[in-house]
Amino acid sequence: MTQNTSLRSLEHHDAFIERHIGPNDGEIAQMLRVVGHDSLEAMTDAIVPGSIRSTDPLALPEAVSEVEALAKIRDIADRNLVFRSFIGQGYAGTHTPNVILRNILENPAWYTAYTPYQAEISQGRMEALINFQTMCADLTGMEIANASLLDEGTAAAEAMTLAKRSAKSKSNVFFVSNGVHPQTIEVLRTRAEPIGIELVFGDEAEAATTEAFGVLLQYPDTFGRIGGDYQAISDAVHARQGLVCVAVDLLALTLVAAPGEWGADIVVGNTQRFGVPFGFGGPHAAFMACRDAYKRSMPGRLIGVSVDVEGNNAYRLTLQTREQHIRREKATSNICTAQVLLAVMASMYAVYHGPEGLVRIARRTHRLAAILAGALRGAGVAVGESFFDTLHVTGIDAAELHQRAHHAHINLRAIDNTSVGIALDETTTRGDIAALAGLFGVEITDIDALDDATADALPSGLLRTSRFLTHPVFNTHHSEHELLRYMRSLADKDLAMDRTMIPLGSCTMKLNATAEMIPITWPEFANIHPLAPAEQAQGYKELIDGLEAMLAEVTGYDNVSLQPNSGAQGEYAGLLAIRAYHRARGEAQRDICLIPESAHGTNPASAQLCGMKVVVTKCDKDGNVDVEDIRAQAGKYSDRLAAIMMTYPSTHGVFEEDVVEICDIVHQHGGQVYTDGANMNALVGLAKPGKWGSDVSHLNLHKTFCIPHGGGGPGVGPCAVRSHLAPYLPRAFNDGMATAGVGDGAMVSAATFGSASILPISWMYITLMGRQGLRKASQVAMLNANYVARKLAPHYPTLYTGRNDLVAHECILDLRPLEKETGVSAEDVAKRLIDFGFHAPTLSFPVAGTLMVEPTESESMHELDRFINAMIEIRQEIRAIADGKLDREDNPLKHAPHTAAQVSATEWKHAYPRELAAFPLAVLRQQKYWPPVARVDNVYGDKNVFCSCVPINEFAGDIEAFSEPMVS
Repeated sequence: MTQNTSLRSLEHHDAFIERHIGPNDGEIAQMLRVVGHDSLEAMTDAIVPGSIRSTDPLALPEAVSEVEALAKIRDIADRNLVFRSFIGQGYAGTHTPNVILRNILENPAWYTAYTPYQAEISQGRMEALINFQTMCADLTGMEIANASLLDEGTAAAEAMTLAKRSAKSKSNVFFVSNGVHPQTIEVLRTRAEPIGIELVFGDEAEAATTEAFGVLLQYPDTFGRIGGDYQAISDAVHARQGLVCVAVDLLALTLVAAPGEWGADIVVGNTQRFGVPFGFGGPHAAFMACRDAYKRSMPGRLIGVSVDVEGNNAYRLTLQTREQHIRREKATSNICTAQVLLAVMASMYAVYHGPEGLVRIARRTHRLAAILAGALRGAGVAVGESFFDTLHVTGIDAAELHQRAHHAHINLRAIDNTSVGIALDETTTRGDIAALAGLFGVEITDIDALDDATADALPSGLLRTSRFLTHPVFNTHHSEHELLRYMRSLADKDLAMDRTMIPLGSCTMKLNATAEMIPITWPEFANIHPLAPAEQAQGYKELIDGLEAMLAEVTGYDNVSLQPNSGAQGEYAGLLAIRAYHRARGEAQRDICLIPESAHGTNPASAQLCGMKVVVTKCDKDGNVDVEDIRAQAGKYSDRLAAIMMTYPSTHGVFEEDVVEICDIVHQHGGQVYTDGANMNALVGLAKPGKWGSDVSHLNLHKTFCIPHGGGGPGVGPCAVRSHLAPYLPRAFNDGMATAGVGDGAMVSAATFGSASILPISWMYITLMGRQGLRKASQVAMLNANYVARKLAPHYPTLYTGRNDLVAHECILDLRPLEKETGVSAEDVAKRLIDFGFHAPTLSFPVAGTLMVEPTESESMHELDRFINAMIEIRQEIRAIADGKLDREDNPLKHAPHTAAQVSATEWKHAYPRELAAFPLAVLRQQKYWPPVARVDNVYGDKNVFCSCVPINEFAGDIEAFSEPMVS
């Protein structure tokens, strides 16, 4: 006779929690025994200080199944209305090739990869980014381009500051054309004021007569116009020792002259229309291209070509890759996250279509615009003369026209009472042209006849004649089969989370579940223009309001802004709110920001960009912030103290006992407390920064809340504040949808809600986990870290521990004594881990000569043990060096990683066996990752900067001959 099982217990196993958290209950019990506690609650009590512990459960719903969560978000999505949007203003409709949609955006081999700091296991994504850089440099006519920026508005702001530090002009004025997109102008205002740059606005021709260190032009401009003597403007600006910055439309540059051909120095733009949907504003990959003279000052990431120890070409991050971590308060940019996943999509769009395909798309788009303009002019409607894809229609009753458009499910750009903008794109059809003309009472009966009778509207003096995208990569993979194989070949070169644990400390590489990812490609989220009328985005409003409320509950703050589209942007937004708060209270002199020496490098860089002066405070011998030094510095600068920025748990991986006292000290001296939310994965459900005295935090949705890192972006860095700072949160763009949670402060990103289209991922994660799951995730994250630390303790000491000799959610393994004894460095261990099939932990941050390990809650006990076994085996190899059994210089650590070509070569040059190089553990014989290149020479790459596609003749045997197409 069987006993009935309750329905509740059966349904429990449908919950997502057990799918997200790696160890099952039995494994958790085993691991707890290793750590020395009999329950997760007992371990939590031993780690987290009682002074900050939350006693009440999170006020969130219980966990639900994937089916239920998808049904809930489906209902939300259905509240959005997808109209045909011809708004433009820097955003264009596009067709994402299905082969790219499925095999890049929806492929975990691409979206679960990390920033390519470890070159040897990132060759695939770096090749895709080299393609992106080459694409941007070719189309703009510049000598070098970077590997993506956050959006066009912030890219323009970076161009402004690059011009300021590079121009010989002593002026403090930056001239901005009235034709620049309005949202870009708002971001420029935000970035200029704190650092004392004066913005001057005018018609673009006035740039030639304005004394300025730099000018910004839009090409074509925000109203679609192309015209003017750009060469003369550039010559005049250069004569005054200023630099010319240009914001461009890459598709237009296939038909009109590249800015580099008429004198531009810095070119920025957005690659969104190269296959990346509207997404209500993001994420979209912006870019910066510039003259070679400025490459060492260019912000963001830059992929370069170096060589490996075998002399083969190998890609690597180059130059100022982590400038903010090295230069800290002297950094010229706080950029940390890029938009790699979107840049890869855009680059593959160019690879797929090639130069001829892009020209075909551009010509078709322009012809449709010219035909529509011809039809309207024939009916007496006034339309601008020279344009690419955007018509500026004037002399009409705009309100009446918008009303007619609304009834036809069409969105036009609202400019003023008597004019509208109509922006066409790749998705525009003949039927759209007829419908748009019909709004004006114009009937098109024969579009082909109108085509024959209508001339192009491109200015004859600015037609492009130069070649672009001549490299074979853009001329080889035009069939779906070829592109599919090319993308697969790149993915096979890399290590992402679909293959292995990525144990990076501070970066929280955790499961990005498929159910969380599914909604982002739904048209109701993907195909909404960021400036669509509010009534068409009610689903987004519900999702955003709901997510803001969830994050406020989790953090204990009162208000949240989702506008910042990276963690560093969130830092910047939080500090701007603090700055505005002090000024509103008549205390503008408060400009000192205390930052512990253990802080993330973006902290001092963000403070510097807000016009604050950074004062670094000490840490004690145990890695904790020195409370007495904070007390002393707060007292010393009492009248000027603006804020303290501290990471909690600390960057050293421990819960510091004195956090409440630190908050009290800063408040007593009139300052505000900024808590860096990078390590929130140890706090959710256990403690709330907004309740222990912190005033503001940024969160990393691409860490704690499961938005994928995507090879180095996209990211989302919401800013959460207590109520007194809420009025100073980032504000909505005036032409955009305003909603609760968006304050009256400055715009820090080009879109009101930043990277809105990936917010469903975090909404799904929180909904799936519920209040119980989120809390358990934090506990298991701490358990996994302490399990690794305890199992490795006999082999590698943990540098810092907190109360009861426990760490938080990450541990720092100290390899410095081993290097002294054997010459083996932390970098050698990181490279040797590749031979075991692992991405390395965080190398030499925050302490040089160490490895910082963060397992996260989504790694199973099996995977943790696999990593532990690899680290123990590596320690045995280090002992063998110490004992003289392996040569101090010729050993597997010094020569790691080992490629298949090396270990299968006829000649083996090393004193240790091939077998030890290739298969240090027996299990690797069954499943083995082979790095595509041997150890990369970093010094060579920095001395010989080369940042575009490698000439095909350097890959002997790949392609015998290649004929370059002529593109006009």
